[in-house]
Formats: sequence, C-alpha cells, structure tokens
Amino acid sequence: AAPPALQEKTLLLAKPDAVQRRLLGIIIQRFERRGFKLVAMKLLQVDRGLVDRHYEQLRLKPFYPALVAYMTSGPVVAMVWEGYDVVRCARAMVGDSSAVGTIRGDLSVHITRNVVHASDSVEMAQREIGFWFQRDELVAWDSRDRDSIYGL
Repeated sequence: AAPPALQEKTLLLAKPDAVQRRLLGIIIQRFERRGFKLVAMKLLQVDRGLVDRHYEQLRLKPFYPALVAYMTSGPVVAMVWEGYDVVRCARAMVGDSSAVGTIRGDLSVHITRNVVHASDSVEMAQREIGFWFQRDELVAWDSRDRDSIYGL
C-alpha cells in the first residue's frame, strides 16, 4: 500500500459549463499528467439539496441563487484524485480566472462560469468527498508508475 502521504485525496468537480463545453478530457489530462491517481468519478445531475450541502457556507451570499441555478443547469462530473499534497496542488492547478496556465485561467470565460471546483483543505476535501460519494465508490488501486513519480 502507498504511504499515507501519497493517499491524500481531494474532490474535483467539473461544473456544468465544463461538461457542456466538452472540457473533461483536458481537465482529467492535467491531473493525470501531474501524476495524480483517479480513484472515483461519476456523472450526475445535481439537485438543490446537494448544492446546499456542498456550498453551505455561501448560502447567505447575494449570488447564491444564481450559483444554485448554475450548478443544477446540467450534468456535473465529480471526481476524487489521490496523491502527494493533492489538495494544495489541485487548488494551484485550478487557479483563478485571470491566472494564465491554470485550468480556470485557460478554460473559463467568466467568473460565474469557472469550470471546476477543488476542495480548499484536507478536512474540507474529506467532508466534500462524503457529500458526493459513498465510501465503496472510491477504488483503492496501486498505480504502477508510483515509484517513478515519487521515487519510493
């Protein structure tokens, strides 16, 4: 089994605009190229209850109704990625809409259509993964390239 440091997990959501614009392959490719391991993925139509749980801290913001409308406007692809420092790295890879070279900087066209969500802390990642996946939906598997990626 991988050392605990290599088993850190994060939630990544490809939001409705990413699915509509056929950006999934590019998003997944960036994580695979970085050496992270995909351990869960599903396509789903999100309901209001899941949006409310996931974005609980934003419920009182004035933009929240628009966020709900956006997140329920089409299918979302939820993914769990695993690897060393994956939470921090995923946040850096996602970036913001003005940061060229990041997923949002390269692919999003407007701040309200920002393509992806990534968990902002290890603790939040664990909570968010629980909103989107049952424990048995995460697949534990050994990647054959672990030694060449991490030198372990």
